[in-house]
Amino acid sequence: MSMQAPTQHQHDGHPLPIARYRFSARALDAVQLPHYAGSLLRGQFGAALRHLACMTRQPSCTDCPLRSTCPYTRIFEAAAPEQHQLQRFSAIPNAYVVEPPPPALNSMAHANDRWLPAGQKLVFHLVLIGYALEQLPLVIVAWQRALARGLTKSRSRLELEQVQWQDSEGQLIPVWTATKAHIQPHAASLHIPPLPKATQALQLHIHTPLRLQHQGHALPPSKLTPRTLISHLARRAALMLEFHANQTHWGTQVPAAVALAEQVGDERQLRWFDWTRYSSRQQQEMALGGVVGQWHLHTNADTLEQLWPWLWLGQWLHVGKNASFGLGGYRLQGLSTDAHA
Repeated sequence: MSMQAPTQHQHDGHPLPIARYRFSARALDAVQLPHYAGSLLRGQFGAALRHLACMTRQPSCTDCPLRSTCPYTRIFEAAAPEQHQLQRFSAIPNAYVVEPPPPALNSMAHANDRWLPAGQKLVFHLVLIGYALEQLPLVIVAWQRALARGLTKSRSRLELEQVQWQDSEGQLIPVWTATKAHIQPHAASLHIPPLPKATQALQLHIHTPLRLQHQGHALPPSKLTPRTLISHLARRAALMLEFHANQTHWGTQVPAAVALAEQVGDERQLRWFDWTRYSSRQQQEMALGGVVGQWHLHTNADTLEQLWPWLWLGQWLHVGKNASFGLGGYRLQGLSTDAHA
């Protein structure tokens, strides 16, 4: 299979090494997906990636001598640094986000089921950051193998047919197809646009459960604040860009962003949404829930402009617990004076 990594074009405005890819697969067998397939897809991807990348075949990555250079661990099980100038980390966010088909938020999570007949398409997205982008050929082969091996306990097989890069404007650019497995050059980067003129407020449309935690517990809508959101968001973005893209300057800006968040007012149209997932590691169903709905943020123009990059980036990086398999996903909408009034 002939593949090459995407090119990185440098443009004005310092493009960020973040890219979203749209994966299209065709079901060879009928498959009954869980209500929210993020955990399932992430698990299958990780298993296939480890099988492809692992050279030592040790049962655990923890004591492997190749851990610091292995593509699997660098993408999927990123090791926290032993020492860091700011603090000690027990874990750092990984260099990817799986974005499954969105759940039907008007139905109960135990109505467990998204039936996919044979021949129908499964479409999902994957966000890659920094080093993971260099491994795009390996990532695509891992997904190809994971889907071909089969999803769920029934091992329902799917064939990966196409991968497209989605740019900042949402345009889709073909990158790879099953019939032409040479990766097409593409920018594979993200530009943060300026805050649109006349924007007086921002609205988050949260479409996958948002789990912002305090002392190990996910916060309900009544306990959420703009400061909680922005501190989690800024910290996650800064860590991802530092550890996976060697961009350390984001971390120095986090305290200022958190302080500015104190000046943000909000209105919430949020509700709690429960769903369950099966943990193969723990061999049991796990109940997970989070907040979905609309979150309206408003403040003065200068503060809004300074917080805009963090909030905009969150549309790619997600925020909160279990963001790696798609939770904490939202779309950002700028509101003008008329809309805010």
